[in-house]
Amino acid sequence: MKGPIACLGAGRMGRGIAVVFAYAGHKVSLVDFKARDDAAFEKLSDDALSEVRTTLGTLASFGLFDPANVETLMSRVSVVPDRDAQVALSSASIIFEGVPEVLDLKREALARCAKLAGPKPIIASTTSTILVDDLSSAVDRPERFLNAHWLNPAFLVPLVEVSPGAKTDPAVTTRVKDLLESVGKVPVVCVARPGYIVPRIQALAMNEAARMVEEGVASAEDLDKAIKYGFGFRFAVLGLLEFIDWGGGDILYYASRYLTGALGSERYAAPEIVERNMAEGRRGLRDGAGFLNYEGLDVDAYRRARLKAFVDLLGHFGLNRPPVL
Repeated sequence: MKGPIACLGAGRMGRGIAVVFAYAGHKVSLVDFKARDDAAFEKLSDDALSEVRTTLGTLASFGLFDPANVETLMSRVSVVPDRDAQVALSSASIIFEGVPEVLDLKREALARCAKLAGPKPIIASTTSTILVDDLSSAVDRPERFLNAHWLNPAFLVPLVEVSPGAKTDPAVTTRVKDLLESVGKVPVVCVARPGYIVPRIQALAMNEAARMVEEGVASAEDLDKAIKYGFGFRFAVLGLLEFIDWGGGDILYYASRYLTGALGSERYAAPEIVERNMAEGRRGLRDGAGFLNYEGLDVDAYRRARLKAFVDLLGHFGLNRPPVL
C-alpha cells in the first residue's frame, strides 16, 4: 500500500481527491474538522462514503475497471471524526485542505491542522481563489506548505495547478508534483497570482461568450457549438501558446489591432511580448522559435502528429467521415 493521504474536510473536493488516491492504491482519510454529535457525524460519513462509492461505480460502468473491485477501492477510504483528527493527520504523507473558501476559516483550520499533524506531513491547500501566501503564515513550518488547485471534477480532470509560496521548500514542490504524476495527474507549477492559470483564462472566455449573447452575436446554443467544435477542438490538441506559434505571432498581433479598433475595447490588445517576439524574429514555428523553442524539431513529423490528433478528435465527435467516391 502506498503512503496514506488525508483530506481536511469531507466535502465535495475531499471526496473527489479520495477517489483519485484510492483508485491509485493509497489509503485516504477524510477528516471531519468540525465537532459534531454522533448522529450528525454518522450522516456526514454515510453521505461522503456513498458519494465516493457512486463515483467509483460510475467509473467502473464506463469500462475503466471491473465493477467487482469497487469495494476493494472503498476499503481504502475512511471518514474520521474531529476527535480522531490527530492520528489521521500525523500519519499522512500529505494533507489536502478542502474547507470552504473563506480566508479566516481556512487560516484557522490550517493552523490547527499543522499543530495536530506535527512537522512531517506536507500540507497543501486546494483553494481556487486565495493566494498561497495569504494562507502560509498560518502554518507551522510554512516551508512544507503550498497550494494544489484541482479542477472539478477532481477525479477526472488531469490538471492540478501547483502554486508554491515564498517560503515553500523546492523539494516539497517536487515531491507534490511526483505524487500527483504517480496517480495520473498532470501538475503544472505557477507563481501565486489571482486566478492561477485556467480560472484566469476561462473567466475571460466565459465573460466574452456571455457578452456575445448579450450583444445578439449568436444564440447561446450556437455559441456553445462554436466553442465545442472550434475553440475547444483546437485547444484540446494545441496549447494556446503553441497555437500562436503554429499560425505565427504576427497573425495574432494584427488580428488584435483590428479587433481593438473595430470593437472599441482594449481588452483585445496584444501584450507587449507578442510584438517583442516579432521584432526578435520569434514569430513561431516558421522561425524555429516563438513562445516555444522548435530548434532541431522535425517539423513535418510534428505537424503530422498534431494533425493525427485532430483526426482522432473527429472520431470522438463522430465526424470522421469517409470520402465520397
